[in-house]
Amino acid sequence: MEEDIESAVNAFRAGLPVCLFDAENREGETDLLFPAQSATPATMRQLRFDCGGLLFLAIGHEVGETFGLPFLQDLHMNPSLIEGNPILEHLQTDDLQYDSRSAFTLSLNHRDTFTGITDHDRALTTRRFAELYSELTDEDDALAALGKEFRTPGHIPVCRETEGGLSKRQGHTELAVGLARLAGMIPVVIGAEMLQPDGDFALSVVDARKWAMERDIPFLTGEELVSALGTKC
Repeated sequence: MEEDIESAVNAFRAGLPVCLFDAENREGETDLLFPAQSATPATMRQLRFDCGGLLFLAIGHEVGETFGLPFLQDLHMNPSLIEGNPILEHLQTDDLQYDSRSAFTLSLNHRDTFTGITDHDRALTTRRFAELYSELTDEDDALAALGKEFRTPGHIPVCRETEGGLSKRQGHTELAVGLARLAGMIPVVIGAEMLQPDGDFALSVVDARKWAMERDIPFLTGEELVSALGTKC
């Protein structure tokens, strides 16, 4: 297991992908993950062609706090918003089969994008978000800085880590940023879920592991990652 962890950390530090499986008793999905600050159009193409699931940006709790990004589920359950938009009461997320709360926060486009959906545009949005967070100082107005470069809604869905991270929730968002922390990198990660070729089900862990092995891509399970992080999670 230590060899697998070392391979994953070295790959991530080099801007290369890592496959990460959560658990059979959770979503039972494998995500292909890249450090966001290394995102290029080729990164987006690989996620699109090799995965088939939703591209998402996983961010650490501290990143969400810095930019004041709300959980959409909390936002949509705000009484004042429901009063003005009654449909929100009917669309409340109260029946997730794998968790009690969704990790989604706002979706983003960089202001220099056109539609925001091309590989170039999504790479720009992803990379600049990570770079902006790393560039901020205590004197900066983080919300103004984010608004200067980004707008919402956009074509990069953002998922925010639960406060307490893996000690509170072991979803793909927490696992992704946990991998970044283990590698000593900023907790901003781009990824996508791997589906079967027909798209009807998640790619099985056996097939995902085989796929990764054939391409020399490190493969980790959530259990292995949590164990490696230890008290850091």
